[in-house]
Amino acid sequence: MAAGDAGRRVVADAIARSVFPAAAIEAGSSVGPIWSDALGTVTFDGSAAPTTSATIFDLASLTKPIATTTIIAELVRTGALSLDRAVAEFFPDWRGEDREAVTVRDLLEHASGLPARLVDPPPDTRREFEYEIGTIKLEYAPRTQSIYSDLGFLLLGFLAADVGGAPLDVLLERVIDPGSVRLQPDRDPEHRDPGLVYTVPPLLRTLAAPTEPMDVDPRRGRRLVGEVHDNYAAALGGVAGHAGVFGTAAAVGAFARTMLRGGEMVRLFTTRTTVPGSSRALGWDTMLPTSSCGTRMSPRAFGHVGFTGTSLWIDPARDRYFVLLTNRVCGGGTLDEMRQVRRAFHDALGEL
Repeated sequence: MAAGDAGRRVVADAIARSVFPAAAIEAGSSVGPIWSDALGTVTFDGSAAPTTSATIFDLASLTKPIATTTIIAELVRTGALSLDRAVAEFFPDWRGEDREAVTVRDLLEHASGLPARLVDPPPDTRREFEYEIGTIKLEYAPRTQSIYSDLGFLLLGFLAADVGGAPLDVLLERVIDPGSVRLQPDRDPEHRDPGLVYTVPPLLRTLAAPTEPMDVDPRRGRRLVGEVHDNYAAALGGVAGHAGVFGTAAAVGAFARTMLRGGEMVRLFTTRTTVPGSSRALGWDTMLPTSSCGTRMSPRAFGHVGFTGTSLWIDPARDRYFVLLTNRVCGGGTLDEMRQVRRAFHDALGEL
């Protein structure tokens, strides 16, 4: 049996069941890719273009570990930031006995007490986001449990930009080597890989997998092709700590290889928290047999998923990574259907 055949069948079956129209895959080791593939078409329309290795996906919450967490890890490594700095030091609206002790570490581990999202529609500016998040009622006492929160990573994005002295998109370019994933610059645009970016270059936007099933997105008056799906990120110009990064399967795979080759900082940021009942690490999730990574990864595995239908899981014990990028939100299935596909996909590649 060829490498990846079992995983390919899982993905092909999901496309046949309309869980998503497009999928791009890469699995590999710290040395390089072992198997890559592209299946389906970029939408369910009969005339839609086929998915290829050059198809660019909205990575959604993969932004959290790939961009924000990586930038913060670099700030920690260089001594510019401490994980135990109080959030109140950075945001004037973060005040009150219920939250004064919350730290950068707590935000990374989704243990700050913040809810998942705001109750109201997104505000228009960073300053308004800071106020809304800083004054919202906490759902639980910090570090007593973990609730996945986009709000915490919005603050982390603001904080990282301030401490790093540049916008997140600029900081992302600095911490991730685009030369490791881009092809030769003199190649035709259709054969170029932009790397991991917040803004898809205009010439390459036609390669992006759409993230809305309708011809018109009711929020922004147009179909989203190469524009961020998340409305909070859109309100911030597409550059945010919780969502906004785009990339190909090859670009995400290149990032995964740097994580497999990483040392002390990777171990620090991928070690499971001590928060009761949580599988979270610093910006990452860790292996549970009930999670999207399936049942066959080692206890050292770490990863993350994105709302649009994306996922990345890395298993240092096996020296393997698994990238599955889809555009589920382009008329596809439910979150639970996507979760089941991810579990079956990873289990099918257990012997890779």
